[in-house]
Amino acid sequence: MHSTINCKGKLIDLSKPLVMGIVNVNDDSFYSGSRCLTEDLIKGRVQLHLHHGASIIDIGAYSTRPGCVDIEPEVEKERIALAMKVINHHFPDAIVSVDTFRADVARYAVEECGVAIVNDISGGTLDDRMYDTVAELHVPYIMMHIKGTPQTMQQFCHYDNMMDEIIKFFAERVERLKLLGVNDIIIDPGFGFAKDLDQNYELMNRLDEFKVFELPILVGISRKSMIYKLIGGAPDTALNGTTVLNTIALTKGANILRVHDVQPAMEAIRICEKIGLI
Repeated sequence: MHSTINCKGKLIDLSKPLVMGIVNVNDDSFYSGSRCLTEDLIKGRVQLHLHHGASIIDIGAYSTRPGCVDIEPEVEKERIALAMKVINHHFPDAIVSVDTFRADVARYAVEECGVAIVNDISGGTLDDRMYDTVAELHVPYIMMHIKGTPQTMQQFCHYDNMMDEIIKFFAERVERLKLLGVNDIIIDPGFGFAKDLDQNYELMNRLDEFKVFELPILVGISRKSMIYKLIGGAPDTALNGTTVLNTIALTKGANILRVHDVQPAMEAIRICEKIGLI
């Protein structure tokens, strides 16, 4: 596996797992506790994530929960600009990724705001300019598996063979990206995106099969419905289940944990390392 990614000339070491802290600058994310709509809330959340050990801050201006509200690209850009103004002023050394499926928004975030990584929940399926854009920007690209859009994806949970289909999805798209000269590719299997409860747990059980790509693997299951629909509760009571699943993901090869709560994820990494599981 490629053990480093190049973020604006700084090499990020992935030989041991890292944590990505979520900062949602929108009013529609499924976990209300993650929403940061003011400069003070953004500053406080980023400061907390970095203090607890996050290596990457992930800015999400467009909620991608099932059935989310669509917003205009200009609104998405304004929200990203607000977050990056705060981060660039108070935390200038922070490595930031932008959670967007729009090529124009990705370009704006990188060129105008200083974002270092593009995190695309559509894997390039929702904007056919995304791959060329990422290649031109020379930034790492996180490519997630999805079918449909965030508004329609839960209508597309049928697979003849789910793992074969997802692996084929990545194989074709990794090849296209490499032909364009994109060297730093991270794959995200897309927990909760066009997958039902049982499919999400099959995906977790077989996560290590994605090692075939010899690329970093990102896992984002933080407080998702696959947890509380199984054990009860709601997003705000799903932290313990999140930590359990993150621990399992680490043992199956996850390189980046994308989470709302950085400290428990860092603790899971330290314990797994101490035991020798990773």
